[in-house]
Amino acid sequence: MYPTGALIVNLRPNTFSPSRHLTLCIKPLRGSSGANIYLEKTGELKLLVRDGDLGPGQAPCFSFEQGGLFVEATPQQDISRRTTGFQYELTSRHAGPDLHTLSAPCRPCSHTEVLLAVCTSDFVVRGSIQNVTHEPEQHESAIHLHVSRLYRQKSRVFRPAPEGEGGGWRGRVSTLLECGVRPGRGEFLFTGHMHFGEAWLGCAPRFKDFQRMYRDAEERGLNPCEIGTE
Repeated sequence: MYPTGALIVNLRPNTFSPSRHLTLCIKPLRGSSGANIYLEKTGELKLLVRDGDLGPGQAPCFSFEQGGLFVEATPQQDISRRTTGFQYELTSRHAGPDLHTLSAPCRPCSHTEVLLAVCTSDFVVRGSIQNVTHEPEQHESAIHLHVSRLYRQKSRVFRPAPEGEGGGWRGRVSTLLECGVRPGRGEFLFTGHMHFGEAWLGCAPRFKDFQRMYRDAEERGLNPCEIGTE
């Protein structure tokens, strides 16, 4: 609160895992203002989040080898109403330029990426798209799903559907607005990861295409894990 001056923030995991293999993502809190956030290494600064810029893409990621955080207050006539804050996450996935490149690429996944996503994603479900709503200011789209089979979820993204809807589960996942997701017929296999408490879409092939690629990999002994495909 009342940011003045500057400070260096070094975040380290409380585990014995080598930190060089970890990626750090930060996300400014809603309403955060009064300071710029930089990536700092040996005195060199790279701007990550500009004061007051809470628009889309403001969840930059970087590896520990790239440096630490340097938070510097910006000149203000009245600091009494300023509060600077951010959330952070540690992930073992490779660093991209921002959060969304880790969780919701617009390009279709390859067969290998789909099979790996089934084994490593925070959620894996079979279902259909009920509706898509857009949030232009955040450059995001919310995909509302009806799930017929729940393979895995680490957080309660998908909850039992109300009575009268034929069973199953309901939930929503996010993706980039530029991906142009639209409601469509048929069933898909939806995978993805949790980021700052939100579910972000990863690979999402049509379920019949997933069945075909899974069985082909199974016959050749190349599927990295087992999952029901019926």
